[in-house]
Amino acid sequence: MSITLKTPEDIEKMRIAGRLASEVLDYITPYIKPGVTTEELDKLCHDYMVNVQGTIPAPLNYAPDGHNPYPKSVCTSVNHVICHGIPNDKPLKNGDMLNIDVTVIKDGYHGDTSRMFYVGEVSPHARRLAKVTYECMWLGIDKVKPGAKLGDIGYVIQRHAEAAGYSVVQEFCGHGIGKKFHEEPQVLHYGRPGTGLELKAGMIFTIEPMINQGKRHLRLLGDGWTVVTKDRSLSAQWEHTVLVTETGYEVLTQSDGTPPKPVFK
Repeated sequence: MSITLKTPEDIEKMRIAGRLASEVLDYITPYIKPGVTTEELDKLCHDYMVNVQGTIPAPLNYAPDGHNPYPKSVCTSVNHVICHGIPNDKPLKNGDMLNIDVTVIKDGYHGDTSRMFYVGEVSPHARRLAKVTYECMWLGIDKVKPGAKLGDIGYVIQRHAEAAGYSVVQEFCGHGIGKKFHEEPQVLHYGRPGTGLELKAGMIFTIEPMINQGKRHLRLLGDGWTVVTKDRSLSAQWEHTVLVTETGYEVLTQSDGTPPKPVFK
């Protein structure tokens, strides 16, 4: 496993890319309401990235081995879609929950983040799922420091999700990121403490738990990208890009509109 430790110059570029990715989510927030289509949201995000920020939308035409090129600039995953939902012309309706996943490229470096959004008034059980998933991500982030193990991150995420009655998607995970969209290491959202790769200062990776209200099992739709819960239960996801510092961590994907870190009792 070849992991690139980032130089101070790399880290400064990653801070900029991360903040810009987060600012796309700030920008799109007021447009998310009943009646808008995810295709319209994608176009707004695309135009903002390209024309205002001078960034490149990393997902557009992204084609890892064996995949058709991804056709849009952001991923929009609605309700029972776990990840990689392709924006389309179906209007969002009151009560939908939506994840928007943004990755920008600025000066050759990637910034990757996602948030959950509520369309109009959503049910208490949908809000609870999104809240617990957000807590899962932050519990994982709080484990990041030199000398910790990747298994420590996965363990706290899995424990918190399952204690709330939810399940953790195991087929998709966080990942190293930098000049490449996806690098080593893979960051699982389940696991055992004290196992896995040891963290070192200069590593940068995403933590992006996908938590299902029902069972963890999934299926891939015919478009080759959209992943849904097999039992059609709701799914939620949040994502930050995190730097391992000499003393702990720094979240690189923050901006004025980023939701605050949850307070754990």
